[in-house]
Amino acid sequence: MTLHQNLIAGEWVGSDGVANVNPSNTNDVIGEYARATADDASAAIAAAKAAFPAWSRSGILERHAILKKTADEILARKDELGRLLSREEGKTLAEGIGETVRAGQIFDFFAGECLRLAGEMLPSVRPGIGVEISREPVGVVGIITPWNFPIAIPAWKIAPALCYGNTVVFKPAELVPGCSWAIVDILHRAGLPKGVMNLVMGKGSVVGQAMLDSPDIQAITFTGSVGTGKRVAAASVEHNRKFQLEMGGKNPFVVLDDADLTVAVEATVNSAFFSTGQRCTASSRVIVTAGIHDRFVAAVAERMNGLIVDDALKAGTHIGPVVDQSQLNQDTDYIAIGQQEGARLAFGGELLQRDAPGFYLQPALFTEATNQMRISQEEIFGPVAAVIRVKDYDEALAVANDTPFGLSSGIATTSLKHATHFKRNAEAGMVMVNLPTAGVDFHVPFGGRKGSSYGSREQGKYAAEFYTTVKTAYTLA
Repeated sequence: MTLHQNLIAGEWVGSDGVANVNPSNTNDVIGEYARATADDASAAIAAAKAAFPAWSRSGILERHAILKKTADEILARKDELGRLLSREEGKTLAEGIGETVRAGQIFDFFAGECLRLAGEMLPSVRPGIGVEISREPVGVVGIITPWNFPIAIPAWKIAPALCYGNTVVFKPAELVPGCSWAIVDILHRAGLPKGVMNLVMGKGSVVGQAMLDSPDIQAITFTGSVGTGKRVAAASVEHNRKFQLEMGGKNPFVVLDDADLTVAVEATVNSAFFSTGQRCTASSRVIVTAGIHDRFVAAVAERMNGLIVDDALKAGTHIGPVVDQSQLNQDTDYIAIGQQEGARLAFGGELLQRDAPGFYLQPALFTEATNQMRISQEEIFGPVAAVIRVKDYDEALAVANDTPFGLSSGIATTSLKHATHFKRNAEAGMVMVNLPTAGVDFHVPFGGRKGSSYGSREQGKYAAEFYTTVKTAYTLA
């Protein structure tokens, strides 16, 4: 089996490999991917530092051409790359292809941003002096990504980093190296100069730690767990570097008495269970007013009964497997916790057997939950949702905001008054009305509040806030 190596200073290197296993069929080994050492990480950082002066001053047409070529190849290979994504992560083939298309669109957007770089020219308050305000690249950017979106999240970090003239040291999640390797390979062949893009696959405790410890990384963007995010923050403060964190969520979805029942059910099921619930924007707290509660729960259970849980690559599959045994154990542990806390397991929660060995779990729905229960406060990151009954909109809003997180929040209602009030008062970075809490566009800002996020927003033109630094220049005329 071919070893997929790390890319350091423009060369493919590495000999120690680890198997990339399909969670739909653990007998299926997708490939062998190199495991970098701390020395490899140091070499990658040194290469990025050496490449920065030239790349930061490269022409905008050069950057545009490389990012556009990358976008075009990703989109041309969307079926192939989408299948790879579904094999290594476990989301359905339709979701895998959709995520791949999104990655291509992100690179295409930032190819265009290369040509839209702009500053400001202002008069000084002092006569005869001109003022120029410009944005310059930060330097070497460390990128650390999670396993749940193996191509989209790397894309939305790598593309703006390169667009604005930074060099990159990239560590993907060890569980899903395939899509990350493919993106880096495409960028490499698209013509990036040596050292501009460096890939170091491997353990976070080794590679990630080496990145955190290095004074030569000027910025780190991280998506992952709250615990690791706090370590990224502490290490970055030590080195006075910029850092950007996207971490957990415990996203509420509110259903009011006046909601369209069909819309509410579809948005809830999508939010809670699609992509096997393994989305930071997934909603695992469903807050339902008393008048619609019983009809809503019955309709959701009926909809869940029709969901097909199977191999991610099979036609007709709605929900694929959990990503690995560790995550499956976490999901089943929380199902047990919910029952112990007194919530009623109204549907699902059973381990499933399919044609091949895999990590299959029937989506679980709890009712009679309270917002104080662990299943209502802690991120499960699996296909497990809890329904919380409330008396009215005011209580629903209060419960929705009663969480240490603040990434995404949703509401199902036909009331313009309540929709408008909720958009203004939901304590979240993103608010959805009659839509799933998961599912965002590539050209607008992404990010949360409270314990979910730290730093400037990701995606769209707002990405410039993190990947550039502002310079103010004065000139005597």
